[in-house]
Amino acid sequence: MSDVTLDIAFPAERHVDQWQLRHAQGAVPGFWPYGLDGLGRYVDSLRAQAVAEPDALARARSHFQRRGRHPEYNPWAEAEGHPPHRSIALSWDENAARRMLASCPRTEMYCGVIWATDAAARGADVSAVRRVLRLMSGVWVISSGQQAALTDLVGENGPPIGFFRFGVDETFFTFQQPAKAPLVLSVGGDRDRDTQTLFEALRRVHELSPETEIVVQTTSTLPPPPGVRTIARLSHVELAGLYARASVVAIATQQNLHASGMTVSLEAMASGRPVVISDTPGIRDYVQGSPMGRGPQTGLLVPVGDAGAMAAQVVRLLENPGLAVALGRGGRQVVETELNTTHMVRELAAFIGLQG
Repeated sequence: MSDVTLDIAFPAERHVDQWQLRHAQGAVPGFWPYGLDGLGRYVDSLRAQAVAEPDALARARSHFQRRGRHPEYNPWAEAEGHPPHRSIALSWDENAARRMLASCPRTEMYCGVIWATDAAARGADVSAVRRVLRLMSGVWVISSGQQAALTDLVGENGPPIGFFRFGVDETFFTFQQPAKAPLVLSVGGDRDRDTQTLFEALRRVHELSPETEIVVQTTSTLPPPPGVRTIARLSHVELAGLYARASVVAIATQQNLHASGMTVSLEAMASGRPVVISDTPGIRDYVQGSPMGRGPQTGLLVPVGDAGAMAAQVVRLLENPGLAVALGRGGRQVVETELNTTHMVRELAAFIGLQG
């Protein structure tokens, strides 16, 4: 193996040093966010770098450092194979990559892409992101629905594009026995969640099953329907406790490419809970909605924006606990064998060209 130094660029506001302490106390999954500390087994030196929003001086310095670099620059083209020493920087998403370029540029740089593909698909100006991505040695996505859009975004002769699936810490979100009382849980509030459809679906669930407790973690200002209790924020420990009590986890999203809701789906599956989720491009990489698909069936998919279909499937699982248990066990099996941080990090390392 080559001598490899790898820096992981985390946004400064993630406070990775505090995350490590909280992990030691059992409060958060993974020693580092996303389990990226696992890359340490593939390199000689692994460091976490806190990258802040660059000021004018940092932006100017970054521009000077990149000046003269050909748009199709790829450091691997400068030597046959990997050089004896590799200095690599990596960020989880394109926003952190912009900071990484200014704060810790390295010979090789890689990043994931989450938001830019949807922004481009919706007609937003993504020229600034495109410039960042074209300076990378490689970029990756964790939803197959993004692959074609990212190819278009980086353009001809852009960096290599990788795809692998996300994973969660299955030792933090552990398998739970079936719930003792009916509880429908929904979690998450990223920009592509469809709170309006979710609330309408849960209104119908409450009408059809008034004895069922319904809890939604959201920061939306939409008023919840009768029978629905909302919580603004949850700690990871509180969240794991709610998964343990849940009968069904329901997630409504708008049409999107980055598979909004994948993290909650995997946490629920790791806990042995069935998932009902909007059927968007890429979500089938994570939730197997059909027993004819790869692996065991783990959840139920419903059309985007269809509150009636979501309510019907949630009630179906409430009324058929045997099916709910089977889906939950299938979900746990998939997380244990494929959709965990160890497996994800292994595929990320392979994409970067690291050998275990």
